[in-house]
Amino acid sequence: MSEFEFVFVLYSLILGLSLVELLSGIGRTLEFKLARNADDKAFAIGWLSPLLALFVILDLLSFWLFAWRVRDSVTASTSTMFGVLVFSSAYFLASRLVFPSSPENFSDLDTHYFRVRRVVFAMLIVMVAVQYAFLLSIPDLAAQLHAPLNLIATGALIALMLAAAAISHRKASIVVLALLILRYLLIYLR
Repeated sequence: MSEFEFVFVLYSLILGLSLVELLSGIGRTLEFKLARNADDKAFAIGWLSPLLALFVILDLLSFWLFAWRVRDSVTASTSTMFGVLVFSSAYFLASRLVFPSSPENFSDLDTHYFRVRRVVFAMLIVMVAVQYAFLLSIPDLAAQLHAPLNLIATGALIALMLAAAAISHRKASIVVLALLILRYLLIYLR
């Protein structure tokens, strides 16, 4: 087993649990929506939480791919394992907040989105900063960070996440979340 494989086991386990948490939240919410519909009671999922979930899934995928890209620079050490634990745990916590554990406490999930968005986006922005700092510590990869396309893509990501955290208007939030998702899709599909 290589050092990367040893470290990646922990990283992928916690990121995998983050993905499961998001999918469980979607399932729990859909199940509750169907039960409410059967009882003719009002419950709206809205657009914001599902769009946030899709964005977090794409962001999670980007960090998973990031780990593969830096695989030759990963060493198995106490500091690396601690860093991986903290980083991936923060991702799990952000994923956990996207959907409420008790959707019955809401008549509209957009209310939940506006309660948690700042915390979720703050965590994701911090993780981008940590990733950027890690890349700066690797000379071969640090040079690539200053390529215009990388600077634009990262700047757009952070600007859109800051906007998503700050905006408290529903339609504007939908637009910003859609732009965040589109940014990842353009990157993945190029």
